[in-house]
Amino acid sequence: MNSETLHDRAVDILATLVGFDTTSRDSNLPLIDWVEGYLAGHGVNARRIANADGTKANLMARIGPATEGGVILSGHTDVVPVDGQPWSTDPFVLTEKDGRLYGRGSADMKGFVALALAAVPDLTAAELKAPVWLAFSYDEEIGCLGAPAMIEALAAENPPPALAVVGEPTGMEVVGAHKGILSAKVVVTGKEAHSSQTHLGVSANMAALELMGELKALADRLAAQADPASPFEPGHATLTIGLIHGGTAVNILARECEFSFDLRCPADQDPHALLAPFWERCAAMDAQLKAKAEGAGVVWSLYSDVPSLALEPGGPAEALARRLAGDNGPLRAVSYAAEAGQFQRGGFPVVLCGPGWIDQAHQPDEWIEIAQLRRGAGFMTRLVEALS
Repeated sequence: MNSETLHDRAVDILATLVGFDTTSRDSNLPLIDWVEGYLAGHGVNARRIANADGTKANLMARIGPATEGGVILSGHTDVVPVDGQPWSTDPFVLTEKDGRLYGRGSADMKGFVALALAAVPDLTAAELKAPVWLAFSYDEEIGCLGAPAMIEALAAENPPPALAVVGEPTGMEVVGAHKGILSAKVVVTGKEAHSSQTHLGVSANMAALELMGELKALADRLAAQADPASPFEPGHATLTIGLIHGGTAVNILARECEFSFDLRCPADQDPHALLAPFWERCAAMDAQLKAKAEGAGVVWSLYSDVPSLALEPGGPAEALARRLAGDNGPLRAVSYAAEAGQFQRGGFPVVLCGPGWIDQAHQPDEWIEIAQLRRGAGFMTRLVEALS
């Protein structure tokens, strides 16, 4: 087995994957079709797990015997939009410049998916003692919506895989913890009136400001409680209000104000417990507004609720990933959310380890270093050897 050959394969596959515009608002099925055909060409049967309306799908496949000790290689197929970003290259054409490969998803995280697929010829040719599972999801970027059904299916296998590696861009360093994310939308409805006659109406903006003040106070408390020994940066749960829309004119009491926020917690903090007093305040505000005007009130809903990944020092996923990556450094933690926490909740020991860096993710002119793909090719080659 030659890691340089695997690397060259991965670059070609990455060019194909980047060519599919899998922005989360659109279908990922053309990419899934291609991957399915690629796997079939190597004698590998794949299984789709579609969303409710059939417009998107996860894809999972086993390579090797149906025995214990299987390793999941998991990545998401969707990417974030390029709208309004000042790209200097075509975001959906992989472009090489100065030792880098530019294209949407090159780092986050089609680079890892390409490496996993590039390993398929070596995996099918080897006499594996334990299987490798490929697990590719949809809609990670908008709340990790696709992975739970796929993880449930993997856990139901007999025998189930033993551990998982989620290939988020970590510079091919092993990451053992990430924060979770809970994001929500709050809509406040008031009653329009002239701004000089506040007694005749209810300003949704003014009511929303009170609620947002509660969130700001919570964010300040969380920051004040930062643990100096925390492996996260920043070392505390964070809460930010990312979107605010309200009102139609400066001299009209706003009929509606909508705001959205996200709360990112490490494993030792429960986001639902932290937000319980806020939801109680929303309920109280709802009652107050309803008493003032017909149709007024407060409603709220969750966008996403993704669990954190808790450290498992010395766990089997960490041990294997360290050996394959040649990583003897500290066990790291990252502040972004990923599907690894869902794998852990599904019963799988799991780490993050993939090529590229999160700093390049979601950016215009997103890129991955060719050297990172070479490191990833070495990881895959050693995986084949370890399981043979």
